[in-house]
Amino acid sequence: METNKLTRRAFIAGSGAAAVGIVLGGWGAARGGLAGLLPEAAAATVRFSPVAWVALSPDNSAVVYSPASEMGQGTMTAIPLILAEEMELDWSTVRVEQAPADPRRFGNPGFGGAMVTGSSRTVKGYYEALRLAGLQARLVLAQAAADKWGVPAAEIRAERSTLVHGPSGRRMTYGQLVEGARAPQTLPKVDKSMLKPMSAFTLIGKELPRVDVPDKSGGGARFGIDVRLPGMLWAAVLHTPVQGEQPLEVKDAAALAVPGVRKVVRLPGGVAVVADSFATARKARELLEVKWSEQAKGRSYDSEAALAEFVARAERLDEAGAVWHKHGDAAAKIAGAARVFRATYTTDHVAHVTMEPMNCTARAQGDAIEIWVPSQSPSGVIGIVAAGAGYKPENITVHITLLGGGYGRRAEADYSLHAALLAKAMPGVPIQVIWTREDDFLRARPRPMTAQHLVAGVDAQGRIIGWRHRLVSESIMARTAAAAYEKSGGRDSPVMEGADGVYGIADQLIEHGREQRGVDVSFWRAVGAGYTKFSMESLIDEIATASGKDPLQYRLDLTAGQPRAQAVLREAATMAGWGRDREAGRALGLAFSDAWNTFIAMVAEVSLQEGRPVVHRIWAAVDCGHAISPANIRAQVEGAALFGLSAALGERLVYKGGQVQQHNLDTYTLLRANQAPAVQVKVMPTDNAPGGMGEVGLPPVAPAVANAVARLSGKRLRSLPFPTLA
Repeated sequence: METNKLTRRAFIAGSGAAAVGIVLGGWGAARGGLAGLLPEAAAATVRFSPVAWVALSPDNSAVVYSPASEMGQGTMTAIPLILAEEMELDWSTVRVEQAPADPRRFGNPGFGGAMVTGSSRTVKGYYEALRLAGLQARLVLAQAAADKWGVPAAEIRAERSTLVHGPSGRRMTYGQLVEGARAPQTLPKVDKSMLKPMSAFTLIGKELPRVDVPDKSGGGARFGIDVRLPGMLWAAVLHTPVQGEQPLEVKDAAALAVPGVRKVVRLPGGVAVVADSFATARKARELLEVKWSEQAKGRSYDSEAALAEFVARAERLDEAGAVWHKHGDAAAKIAGAARVFRATYTTDHVAHVTMEPMNCTARAQGDAIEIWVPSQSPSGVIGIVAAGAGYKPENITVHITLLGGGYGRRAEADYSLHAALLAKAMPGVPIQVIWTREDDFLRARPRPMTAQHLVAGVDAQGRIIGWRHRLVSESIMARTAAAAYEKSGGRDSPVMEGADGVYGIADQLIEHGREQRGVDVSFWRAVGAGYTKFSMESLIDEIATASGKDPLQYRLDLTAGQPRAQAVLREAATMAGWGRDREAGRALGLAFSDAWNTFIAMVAEVSLQEGRPVVHRIWAAVDCGHAISPANIRAQVEGAALFGLSAALGERLVYKGGQVQQHNLDTYTLLRANQAPAVQVKVMPTDNAPGGMGEVGLPPVAPAVANAVARLSGKRLRSLPFPTLA
């Protein structure tokens, strides 16, 4: 997943220490410092902030600021833990708060300094920088204690928010240093060589509870849809039936006559009714009479017909595509192969279906606007409100709430523009826009529909010597980051994610053919890897079986020289009892993924009922390097596996005449509780920088199930969602 298209003015992309917000100095010592960005209650209790990420109080408690959006994936725990580890904070005294939307201080290095949560880049992006920030904060505190005691700082160690002078045994808490503490004139220099070894971790890798769970369990958590402000009004939006059309004529007399309705406002692609309750706004919305334009390209889009055209293009090997990865001469090796395997795979559009529908609250006053929004991208909100509503970025204040699911949909910020425009039309009045579930489907920005054609040449021993992979789909990057897309020569990283990897195949050619059908597609959990790994792992399994080789051993041979990959393959196989007989009518399927620098192997136990797969159990072994929170990693893999299984078994979003045919959960099939298998996950930490985790459990699930079905039936499933076997 990539960030929304932003101008340079939309956020300040820093580098080095500045990119992660390392700001030394007494609390509130400098005008324009962090104090002006934090909640008033926190500012009243804080005395010293050795770095911008943490604020210390005299009672030895600490507030650590989490820059990422918490949407159930656990970053509100994981990110503060990273800083606390190197700073030697007593975790029991730490309170976590959402960081202000200030990319200069809290931007993600993994997104070039923008504040974006997604693409499994949160821990990866912040990890090293936050560890260095924590180390630097600890050194500042140690030096302050050394100055008080008149001893060398090298003789002082830190433990659980306490500084200890080794030779004398004197102790001082961080809180005792707060009064009168000032930052040094010269900051201590830090580098990676000074960070703790994995063996010395006291917080990272431990089974610590998530900080967001108590409020969520007790009903105290506040999501975007829970925002309430004095004098607030609500808005419902009548969206154009086809993306890209605009309202030409609006008859609103009947809507305005509904008691409680305050205003009707035209928006890009819609018309909004503002009222004293959402129920009233929604009721009045149905009374609007709107004539829409009829010129959008998407009006001709029929996804079922288009998929057949995508397939024909994917199979056209003489047509060049944008090269994603090339090594050696795949065509020559395939031409000289002892045997050639060809297969075409298709995937339909799927929707995000977040539990919390899209919503945003905004209040405008003069040339400034304040926004409360459950968004994955504060930088994206700033960018779209600046470009679409005419506010200067420095006059846009964004408050990120908890998110009731994101899955990539909330990396887009289109719903926040609606709130901003309505607030601008009614200055001084807070307005909350809510999209209904039907609105969510109507304005879906789904996962791209794809056709993939794979060709593999093998030698006489069954080893792959040439690999050709052609993928045809709409582009995500061309819309969200057009300049970067053009500069890269058409390399669409979210669409093609996972298409290359660690398998030892010397000669490869991987290409993307872009389609433009007038309907926006976007980031969806695991994005490209969710379908590229499906096709790759399915064909690898087919080749292994046809060559008379065990699918596990075949993958072990392909990962020779990749010990982390081999370790998870062996462990998942052991967990599942690979190789032993199953009960009648059941079989195992195996798949592997190395996307996001994380290695995962997954085995699924499957039976067939009336031609449909029934998944009984899933086993997964995962190595993400340094495992920040093993319990949360297990939860992430389990959740992602079930999310992917839901899509594989039945999710499908169909367009006819540019209009979505599924409007709510009665026509869009999600995984039911009685279809959810038991999922067992083993976390295998290694001393490597952490890889991504939020999406890792999704890519291997569909191919693992499909490969099990092939063992049961002899038939290969090549479409997502899976068709019913005859």
